[in-house]
Amino acid sequence: MSDSDPADGASDEKLQTGERKRDGSDGDDEDGSGRLRGPRLWLLLRLNRWAFTGGILGIVFVVLVGTSQIGLTPLRLIVENQDGLEFLFSAFIGAIITGTSIVVTINQLVLSQELGAVGQQRNRMQEAMSFRQDVESTIDEGASPPEPAAFLFELVEGVQKRANELEAEMEDEHDEELRATVLDYVEDTTGNAETVKDDLTEAQFGTFEVVWNALNFNYSRKIYDARKIRADHGGALSDGANEKIDHVIETLQLFGPAREHFKTLYFQWELINLSRALLYISVPALTAMAILIMYIDGTALPGTTLGVDNLVWLTSLGFVIGISPFVVFITYILRIATVAKRTLAMGPFILRESERDEDLG
Repeated sequence: MSDSDPADGASDEKLQTGERKRDGSDGDDEDGSGRLRGPRLWLLLRLNRWAFTGGILGIVFVVLVGTSQIGLTPLRLIVENQDGLEFLFSAFIGAIITGTSIVVTINQLVLSQELGAVGQQRNRMQEAMSFRQDVESTIDEGASPPEPAAFLFELVEGVQKRANELEAEMEDEHDEELRATVLDYVEDTTGNAETVKDDLTEAQFGTFEVVWNALNFNYSRKIYDARKIRADHGGALSDGANEKIDHVIETLQLFGPAREHFKTLYFQWELINLSRALLYISVPALTAMAILIMYIDGTALPGTTLGVDNLVWLTSLGFVIGISPFVVFITYILRIATVAKRTLAMGPFILRESERDEDLG
């Protein structure tokens, strides 16, 4: 859903009363400060990937063990009839080896973007420096910080500064309705900027914190709101106020490319971590599968533990080890896919469902 050019006046009332929802929300995914919230987003984005993997594998293990207690055919009888566990675990061998090959392909994809002739590398450097200079010129900063978190901090602070300048420009405005509309916009912008700055202070690139806080700053909505104010009240605004709104929009427009750049770097970082994790897990998983196939049959480990056949414990553990590379892959890709979905559009386009009612009336 795009709100590029909604009908005039559709969001005036909500803009003036401060009741609008912010970009990137699903209604219950944010709090009053514009920060993303909710158990679904916490699970998909915030939860440590290894903890997430462990939780999934733990649930699978409990389900497998619990199923043995509901009166189905005993596993030991099935294994004896099949003359071993080869029927169950042999498929894992091919799956794990194939998955490892996919990891190599992923690494090649990531690395291919970093390879190039000296001319291409020089152009990348020049474009990066040009963007930095544009940011420094816009936010009146002599030299922007090299760290991603600090760079975003300075950029968000620049937006906050421009918004405060707009507020100061409106102090002598006699149209109370117009003044209230602009001040509401400034309050929303500076409040969101302050919460993001607080969280960026301790953020370190390589963790998810930098991208998470970039997602928490709903710049697309703020660009639209500023353009909407100017479109609806341009004739009533002073030349100074119009200029200040232009400065706010110009600074917000720089946040989009910066966020996309750091998001791309994070995706590459995370895909490399995923590749390494899968390679680390693959050899132990293959070894466990080989042991189960070669040495375990229907006579292995007689007896029970906690009322459960020992063979059930062992086979369930082996199955969990066998699927662990796949589950690691799922947990990493879930976060990458979720971030990608929430950042599909740049600039004054908002794709989230929560904006529909407000913008279309």
